[in-house]
Amino acid sequence: MIRASILGGSGYGGGELLRLLLAHPEVTVSAISSRSLAGKPVTRAHPNLRGATDLRFCDPDEVTGCDLLFLALPHGEASSQWDSLSSRAERFIDMSADFRLDDPEIYSQHYGPHKRPDLLPTFTYGLAEVNREEIRTSTRVSTGGCNATVSILALLPLYEADVVHRDRTVIDVKVGSSEAGAQSNEGSHHPVRSGVVRPYKATGHRHTAEIEAVLGRSGAARVHLSVSAIDMVRGAAALSHVFLSERLTEKDIWKILRSRYADEPFVRLVSERSGPYRLPEPKLLAGTNFCDIGFELDAASERLVVVSAIDNLVRGSAGQAIQAMNIMMGWDERTGLGFPGLHPI
Repeated sequence: MIRASILGGSGYGGGELLRLLLAHPEVTVSAISSRSLAGKPVTRAHPNLRGATDLRFCDPDEVTGCDLLFLALPHGEASSQWDSLSSRAERFIDMSADFRLDDPEIYSQHYGPHKRPDLLPTFTYGLAEVNREEIRTSTRVSTGGCNATVSILALLPLYEADVVHRDRTVIDVKVGSSEAGAQSNEGSHHPVRSGVVRPYKATGHRHTAEIEAVLGRSGAARVHLSVSAIDMVRGAAALSHVFLSERLTEKDIWKILRSRYADEPFVRLVSERSGPYRLPEPKLLAGTNFCDIGFELDAASERLVVVSAIDNLVRGSAGQAIQAMNIMMGWDERTGLGFPGLHPI
C-alpha cells in the first residue's frame, strides 16, 4: 500500500483521478489540494463522489510526505514550482503538458520557452504502449495529451511496420467539452457551445509535436492535425487518413494491428463490418481506460482511414496516469482500471 496525493485536485482531471484512486486496492489518498477550495469537502467540486470519501481539499503547501505525487496543475505550474515540489515525494506523475516533450527547442515552438528545460529529459512519456519498460524504472512520468493519445495509438502499428507514406498523414479529431477544463470561457459557455461542430485548431495544434515525436521514433513523421469541438462532454474520436506505401488488403492491416496490440490490455480492435457500432464510438468508452481502434480501407486510392476513440478524461489523462503508476510500482497495470463502460448511456 502506498500513499498518493493529488496536487491541483479541483478540476475534471483531478476529480477523475480521485475517483479511480479511491477504488484502487494498493493506494491510500493522503491529500488532495485546491487553493480556492481549501477546507471544503472534495464533493463540493466532485459531487459524484458523495459517500465514497470524507476527504477535504487542503492548501497546496500542505501536501508533503507521500510516496507518489500526482500533479494535476494548470499548464506551466509544475515546471515553475519544481524546486518546491521535488522534495515532496519519491515519485511524480505530471498530467499537464509541462514535460511531455524532451526537446526544449520543439517545446518552445509549440508552448513558448520552457521555465526549466533541464528537466525535460528527466521525465518519461507516460503512454504504456510506447514506453512501458522506461516507465517501469522511472520516478518521473508525464502523461500524454488526449488528442495525441487517440492519434498515436491509431497510427503507431502502421508507422512501425513502415507501410504508410510518412509525410501524408491527416488527423481529424473531434473532442468533448470536458477537454477545455472545469473553468468556463467565452467559447465553452453553454449557449455558445451547445450544438456546435467548431474547428478550434484547424492547424497548429500543440499535440502535433507529441504525435510526431512518438511516430518519428521509427523514421521521419510529418502529420497534419485538426481538432474540432463538438456537442459532447466526454470523449475524443480521431479519423486518421494515411496513404499506404505498398498495396495491402484488409487482412494485412488486421494482421499488423493484431500483432502490435495482441498483449495490450487497454487497446480493443473493433472488427464488426455492419451495424451502428462497426467503428469506434467514444460514447461507449465513457469512464473507461480503453482505446478502441478500427478502420476502413479505400483500396482504389490506397487510402486507409483509421478510426480511434477514447474517454479524454480517463485514457487521455487520469487513467493513463494510474496505468503508469501501476507499472512504476510493479503491479498489474490493469489494477483499478477494469471498468468496461456502459451501454446504453
